Amino acid sequence: MSAYNQPLGGNEMARFGGPATMMRLPAQPTAEGLDVAFIGIPMDIGTSNRSGTRHGPRQIRDESRMLRPFNMATGAAPFEHLQVADIGDVPINTFDLKKSVDIITDYYNGVLAHGAIPLTLGGDHTLTWPILRAIKAKHGPVALIHVDAHADINDTMFGEEVAHGCPFRRAWEDGCLINEKVFQIGLRGTGYSPDDFDWGRKNGWTVVQAEECWHKSLKPLMADIRAQIGDAPVYLSYDIDSLDPAFAPGTGTVEPGGLTIWQGLEIVRGCAGLNLVGGDLVEVSPPYDLSGNTALVGANLLYEMLCVLPGVPQGRQVG
Repeated sequence: MSAYNQPLGGNEMARFGGPATMMRLPAQPTAEGLDVAFIGIPMDIGTSNRSGTRHGPRQIRDESRMLRPFNMATGAAPFEHLQVADIGDVPINTFDLKKSVDIITDYYNGVLAHGAIPLTLGGDHTLTWPILRAIKAKHGPVALIHVDAHADINDTMFGEEVAHGCPFRRAWEDGCLINEKVFQIGLRGTGYSPDDFDWGRKNGWTVVQAEECWHKSLKPLMADIRAQIGDAPVYLSYDIDSLDPAFAPGTGTVEPGGLTIWQGLEIVRGCAGLNLVGGDLVEVSPPYDLSGNTALVGANLLYEMLCVLPGVPQGRQVG
């Protein structure tokens, strides 16, 4: 019997049964004793268009029931090397976004105090800022790989400094980021001015617009990013709307011309070897995809994040 927690297998319990946790893993109330903690943040009070991401963590967990422990493409077997569990949801104040930001930071301070790496099921993108505040308190400023259709560097939205379009401006102001090691991938769509994307460039960030990714593999891009990041601690924030809405319609601010699923997999798998200290998958809005496929893709990307964490050997590479 393994010393590590294992997902409940499909031959032990039918896929439509069992615990409603990420990958049907054991649940526990804190991150004590864990190497990795799956955490939900059921929040959409920071959204600016279509809401519904408060239901994201629950459906991501539900759709994760099909995931198996061994990665057939990379050879990664995370449950043979890491102690992983689902520790439930952050108890946000759904009537107060600013209070929720502080609740999230306090919660993640506790998770990180146990030495666990947090992998977060969102929830709207506001949540990344308070997580990065906790990450900074533990690790200092970090490199960032941010996959998204939008830069999320607005100074304000409707005069408010806290919203899902502002997290990386706030994180930058708080000194959470290593400027020359920030990479934004997949940005696209219409804007108000060139500065919507150029603000990051002016601060030393690397911005890779979606059009630069069309019709090609992103393995060379990720090799370059790994070389630039080196051994610095790095956080991965993945907004599901980075994918073209043909693949992931269940989100709040869709933009055509996005990344493909296989490019998304290349990005996450391309993080293998980096000193990942946390990651999130945000902006899944189940009401806009009744098939559940958007949440299914999100669950798979979170599993791929788990597979590239430090301590998980990469056995092979297909493709």
